[in-house]
Amino acid sequence: MMRLTALLLVVAAVSGCSWQQAYSSAQGWQRNQCNRLVDETERERCLANANMTYEEYRSRSEGKRE
Repeated sequence: MMRLTALLLVVAAVSGCSWQQAYSSAQGWQRNQCNRLVDETERERCLANANMTYEEYRSRSEGKRE
């Protein structure tokens, strides 16, 4: 999750796009990384996180801050 957050920051800063657009772009990258995992259980868990909507991501990340 930390890598995804860092990637989102870089993408948003470089392209000047919205956070939601950056998140969407990063999802494709994360899915590719998930598909490289050999263990099926780990791959499925990774893909579940990669397929999370931006709204779900925001909700979870805001909940962790509290």
